[in-house]
Amino acid sequence: MPLKLKSKSGSSHHHHHYSSSSGTSNTGTGAGAVQQQQADPGTIDTDDIDENDDAGQSILMGIITQLKPGCDLSRITLPTFILEKKSMLERIANQLQFPDILLDAHAEKDDLQRFVKIVKWYLSGWHIAPKAVKKPLNPVLGEYFTAYWDLPNKQQAFYIAEQTSHHPPKSSYFYMIPESNIRVDGTTIPKSRFLGNSTAAMMEGLSVLQFLDIIDPKTGKPEKYTLTQPNMYARGILFGKMRIELGDHLIIKGPKYQVDIDFKTKGFISGTYDAIEGIVKDYQGKEYYEISGKWNDIIYYKDLRDKSAKKAILFNCHTSTPLKPIVRPLEEQGELESRRLWKKVTDALAKRDHVVATDEKFKIENAQRILAKKRVEDGVEFHPKLFRSSSPGDDLEFYIYKHIPAGTDSQTHEDQIRSILEIAPIIPGQKFTDKFFIPAYQKHDIQQKELS
Repeated sequence: MPLKLKSKSGSSHHHHHYSSSSGTSNTGTGAGAVQQQQADPGTIDTDDIDENDDAGQSILMGIITQLKPGCDLSRITLPTFILEKKSMLERIANQLQFPDILLDAHAEKDDLQRFVKIVKWYLSGWHIAPKAVKKPLNPVLGEYFTAYWDLPNKQQAFYIAEQTSHHPPKSSYFYMIPESNIRVDGTTIPKSRFLGNSTAAMMEGLSVLQFLDIIDPKTGKPEKYTLTQPNMYARGILFGKMRIELGDHLIIKGPKYQVDIDFKTKGFISGTYDAIEGIVKDYQGKEYYEISGKWNDIIYYKDLRDKSAKKAILFNCHTSTPLKPIVRPLEEQGELESRRLWKKVTDALAKRDHVVATDEKFKIENAQRILAKKRVEDGVEFHPKLFRSSSPGDDLEFYIYKHIPAGTDSQTHEDQIRSILEIAPIIPGQKFTDKFFIPAYQKHDIQQKELS
């Protein structure tokens, strides 16, 4: 499984994740009321406990001494004490827990300020993570996860993700706030590498944000932003203190402006952890704002056109409250739906019962190996149910198969919501239809004939 470890230390660190107090929390009831099944206040979420004591380190050492630096970790089975109680498909939704910033960016009339607010939105989610070094569960092929949010503006946001490839692991996702004309499509591709005392997840995915009601005069199409992900490093896996670092670059490109944010990993001699730095520029190279601070603390911006400008707070991780997604109750979920699929594993992790966690995880992965072998024997390929392969020249390799009607009027918004809810059950009480199980490319072909 791709090593996508998570961090420790006091400030909550990390990547695509949102922490609920157990695998079961956050079930929606009725009209979207959220029932948080919180553990009693005296208990600590196991996602926040580093279990890498001497015994743990010797287990890791046993695995790692057999590896060569630079090798691919995705086929190595790692001990369960470094696993978060959440699948990568759910973890990605951590990036979507500040919808208010996104809605504010969309409402901004000034192009440059709109870009700065998109930068703020995209930088806001990286700190949502377990406090310990934990990696999300590596989704199985065809695993899927859906969720929704009841937004403060009385609208709803919808999220659908599916594991579209296993080697290499690829998680495809779709997010939309129909009534605000906001859509995000993306893929997360963590390529894991062993580097000695650290492991890396080289994040090769891309997110594409569109404001469907703002037309880019250059293309005549909706305004589009592409966003890349920083790489993740788990340091100190053999000796020293374990911690997560985000490193390398995060690049955001819009129609007029772009930013390359450097995530600085701490040097051996000096320096600090978790610092970021970038300049908002146009495509002629003119500089507008400097972004600085720390991705898990306070992020600052400063106007470079004004010599007397001081840096101001862009985003403060400590004073901002993420809005967690609402997920249908377990009894309504399908067999390959993330929380139901991994429930025995996450329940065992919550009890720190690593014998059961390892056993249950093996059962799930072994069943997948048997299915993969059978596909080879039968000469059939795996096809995702919810995402289709894209056309040449597209930004992403997979998109949601469903045609979401274009338009920005309220009737179209109703049609869009209906289309999204036809893809898969998202809202409590929704039922699976026979159509759900048909491969996405076939559903897409049928739909194209109907539309033409």
